[in-house]
Amino acid sequence: MRIGARGRIKSLLDAEGQTEIGSNTRPMDPLKFRDSRKYTERVAEAAKQTGETEAMVVMSGTILSVPAVVACFEFEYMAGSMGSVVGERFTRGVQAAIANRSPFICVAASGGARMQESLFSLMQMAKTNAILAELAEAGLPFISILTDPTMGGVSASFAFMGDVVIAEPNALIGFAGPRVIEQTVREKLPEGFQRAEFLLEKGAIDMVVDRRELQRKLAELLALLTRQPAEAVSRHP
Repeated sequence: MRIGARGRIKSLLDAEGQTEIGSNTRPMDPLKFRDSRKYTERVAEAAKQTGETEAMVVMSGTILSVPAVVACFEFEYMAGSMGSVVGERFTRGVQAAIANRSPFICVAASGGARMQESLFSLMQMAKTNAILAELAEAGLPFISILTDPTMGGVSASFAFMGDVVIAEPNALIGFAGPRVIEQTVREKLPEGFQRAEFLLEKGAIDMVVDRRELQRKLAELLALLTRQPAEAVSRHP
């Protein structure tokens, strides 16, 4: 079962001390794009359905008292597609992490790049990786969490760039979908292909963690990666 961005944040961050980042950024339509509908109409509908202004919510706070900045995709907003605002919010989140000397975590749930923004969307693949390079230069960790689904331009850009890459059980993770691949190569794919457990077996990710255990696992990893005392995590039940 998928959960929304704010539900995910609620499950990970401590209730006190949360600060949203980049919420003032809004999608624009520089291409005046239209397919069967205007892009502006699709954006308005997505906002009405989800209550969000874009497909990503970024929040700073603590995870069992360990500081972190967390970015979460909202899949119900245009299939969590990455456009210019998602890239900008991601970037601002990493910049805040660098400024605060905090780790950065991204929870991905996306169909890929937003087609309606064309090259503006594809540019975000480079933009997000460029800011992650600055995070690495600052000596701060990036943890990438892949949920169902993590596909397309998101999987091909920053999703696998984490110092630790975690996936939820049975999450679909890849670039093109399995049906597209089968039609292209004209072969039957292996059982469980592109699922989290398959990727773990092949060494593409580091671990598969149930969401009920994710908060504590993240706190343990963050304490380890930032050299914080184990007591910071162990005192929480």
